[in-house]
Amino acid sequence: MRKEWLFVLFVLLLMNSCVNRKPVDLIVTNATVYTVDNTFSKVESFAVVNGKIAATGTATDILAKYTSENILDADEKFVFPGFNDAHCHFNGYGENLMQYADLRGTSGPDEIYRAIRAHHEKFGGEWLLGRSWDQNDWQAAGFPDKTKLDELFPETPVYLVRVDGHAGWCNSKALELAGITVATKVAGGMVEIKNGEPTGILIDNAMGLVSRLIPDSSREQQKKGLLEAQKSCFTAGLTSVTDCGLGKNTILLIKEMQNGGELKMRINAMLNPTEENFEFFVKDGPEKNERLVVNTIKLFADGALGSRGALLLKDYSDDPGNSGIQIEGQEYYDRICQLAYDNHFAVATHAIGDSANRLVLNTYARFLKEKNDRRWRIEHAQIIDSDDFEKFARYSIVPSVQATHATSDMYWAGDRLGEKRLKNGAYAYQTLLKQNGWLPNGTDFPVERIESLFTFYASVFRTDPSGWPEGGFLKEEGLSREQALRSMTIWPAKASFEENEKGSLEPGKWADFVILDTDLMTADPQEMLKAKIESTWIAGEKVFGN
Repeated sequence: MRKEWLFVLFVLLLMNSCVNRKPVDLIVTNATVYTVDNTFSKVESFAVVNGKIAATGTATDILAKYTSENILDADEKFVFPGFNDAHCHFNGYGENLMQYADLRGTSGPDEIYRAIRAHHEKFGGEWLLGRSWDQNDWQAAGFPDKTKLDELFPETPVYLVRVDGHAGWCNSKALELAGITVATKVAGGMVEIKNGEPTGILIDNAMGLVSRLIPDSSREQQKKGLLEAQKSCFTAGLTSVTDCGLGKNTILLIKEMQNGGELKMRINAMLNPTEENFEFFVKDGPEKNERLVVNTIKLFADGALGSRGALLLKDYSDDPGNSGIQIEGQEYYDRICQLAYDNHFAVATHAIGDSANRLVLNTYARFLKEKNDRRWRIEHAQIIDSDDFEKFARYSIVPSVQATHATSDMYWAGDRLGEKRLKNGAYAYQTLLKQNGWLPNGTDFPVERIESLFTFYASVFRTDPSGWPEGGFLKEEGLSREQALRSMTIWPAKASFEENEKGSLEPGKWADFVILDTDLMTADPQEMLKAKIESTWIAGEKVFGN
C-alpha cells in the first residue's frame, strides 16, 4: 500500500508542470481521516490553507488539485478532529502543577503524609497544599481527620483538596486561621464535627472559609501554569477545552497570552458568578473570537457523590439522615438565570444528585419555557429521576457528562445510591443522549485524568483497564463509538456555539486535528488502552509530536 501510494505521488509530482494546481499551506495524505461530518464520512487526504480545511477527498484528487511545500505522509495512520474537553478546569490544573502535591492514587493517609512531607521539604511555602486524595480508594474508606496533620505540621496550615474538589482536609492551624470552631455553620456546606470538635474535614461551601486565605498565585506563576496545562493538553490530543469557572483577571490573562501567540489552546471560558464578572462580561453580551469564547455563567446546585454532598431526593443508602447539600437558595439561581437570559448568556449548573438535577431542570424551565437554542447546560447530570429525563428534551437543556466519572465511581456508587436508584437513572448517558440527539463529554480534569482517550474508552466499554466489571458498568447506558467520538469533538463545539468553526474536518473549518496510531472505531479494549497520540495540530500547525 505504501509503495503504491509513493508511486502515485511521484507521478503526480512529475505532472506538476502540466497541471494547474493551487498552492496550499499543508497537505495531509495517506491517512484514514474521520471527518465527523453529518454522515461520519472517511477520506484519505485534506488540504489546509490559512489554518482552515480547504478540501477533503482521496489522495489522488487532493494531490491533483493542490500543491504544497509541506506534504505530510500520515503513513496510513488515523486522523481525527482535535479532541475538545467539554468540562474541565484548565487554569486550576495549571495552578495545581505549580503549587499542589499530587495525591491521586494514594492508598491511604500514611502515603499522603509521606507525599506532603516530601513536597513541603522540596518547595516550602507559607501553606502546604495538596490535591486529589480519595478516601474511597483506601482500605478504611471513611474520612480522615486532622490528628496526624497536627503532629507533622503544627505551625504550617495544611489544606488538601479531595479528588472531586468538594471536600477539604485541614489541620488545626488552617482551622484556626479561618476561625472555624464547633459553632461554625455555613449555608451550602458543612464542617464535620466529632467528639465535640472539628475533624478537619470541610464539605462544599465550608471549604471557602479556608481556601480564601490561601495566597493567590503570582501573575508569572499563573502564566507558567497555563503553559504547562496547555502542554499536557496537546500531549493528550486536546485542541479545545471548556474551563468551568474563571474570574475576570484570569480570563484577561488568557486573552493576553492568546493574542501574544503563547497560548494556542482554544478555550470556552465559563464565568464564576461574581458581580465583577457580571459587570465586566455579562452586561456587554457574549464574546467570541478564534481562540476564546465567553458566553456562559457557571453555577453549583450541589456537591459530589463521593463526599456525600450530592443532593438526593431520598437519603444516602449508606448514610441515613443525609440527603446531601443544596449550595444556594432558589432566589439566587433565579436572579442569575434572569441576568443570563436577559443578556443572551448561557447558564451551566453543576448538578449531580437527582434532587439537584430536578431543581435545575425546573429552574431553567421557568425561563426557557419551550424548545429553544439557548444551550443552557447541566454539568454532570449524574443521577436523574425517571420522571425528569423528558425535561431535557422539552426545554432543550444540554446534559454535559464525563464518562470517566462512571468508571471511577462504579466501585462504590451502589453503596451511596442503592441498587434500584443506581439502575434507574444513574450515569445514564444513552438515555440523556436520546433527549436532544447530542451531548458533550469531558473529563473534569484534574478531577479525572486529562487524557481524552480514557473518555472514549469509558464511554464505549464502561470498564476499568482490567476489564471489570465483565460486560461493563450499566453497559446499556454506554455510547457507541461514533457517539463517543462526536461527544469529544463536534458536540462540545456545538455546546459553545462553535460547531460552524471547529469540531469536524470539513472545508471552511479550523484544521485542528490529531493523528493516532490506532483506529478508535475498530480497536478492541486492550488495543485502545495502548493507543498513542502521534501528533496534535491547531490551525494546521503542529503543536505536539516529533
